[in-house]
Amino acid sequence: MEAPPVTVMPITSGTINMMEYLLQGSVLDLALESLLHRLRGLCDNMEPETFTDHELVYLLKGQQGNPFILRARRSLSHPTAPWHLRYLGQPEVGDKSRHALVRNCVDVAASHSLPDFLNEMGFRMDHEFVTSGHIFRKGAMKVVVCSVSRVLVPGNTENTERMSLSHLVELSVLAPAGQDTMSEDMRSFAEQLKPLIHLEKIDPSKQRH
Repeated sequence: MEAPPVTVMPITSGTINMMEYLLQGSVLDLALESLLHRLRGLCDNMEPETFTDHELVYLLKGQQGNPFILRARRSLSHPTAPWHLRYLGQPEVGDKSRHALVRNCVDVAASHSLPDFLNEMGFRMDHEFVTSGHIFRKGAMKVVVCSVSRVLVPGNTENTERMSLSHLVELSVLAPAGQDTMSEDMRSFAEQLKPLIHLEKIDPSKQRH
């Protein structure tokens, strides 16, 4: 399950339409502090950001083919911040010369009425979850380390349950199409995190929720 936080992506006027380069992995809670210490040493000289976000995944089912998926996300740490609506395209995983998964990414800021708008458009919420953790930066690269919790009562983010005794780790870069040298930089950075964590090119479409 991918879960990049809303507080990470800068929002300007209009739509952001970029390619996301992504590597993913997980680290057991017992090894979390060691990984955070390593990231503080490798990343830019600043304290990592902390976040707690609530994400709702909406589906629009057509008469044939796969449903259209949109992700609505809000910050629980900053309740007055705008919602974010995110679309992730199909991953381009066939090119073995790329060291990272590549997919189209469209992200827009939205008002707090976003869930009502999506329901009126015919979308139905499929599932929701809460992520909480840290964001590190290394130049254009972003590292998200977070726990993922299921929401036990729909809409009640106070009633959650951790999904595992591990933290999700994502290394990503947002860049215009054709910037494939980014994946080489990401591979080099990921090598420096071994053996604490092995970040891999994982196809989200083959993962179960």
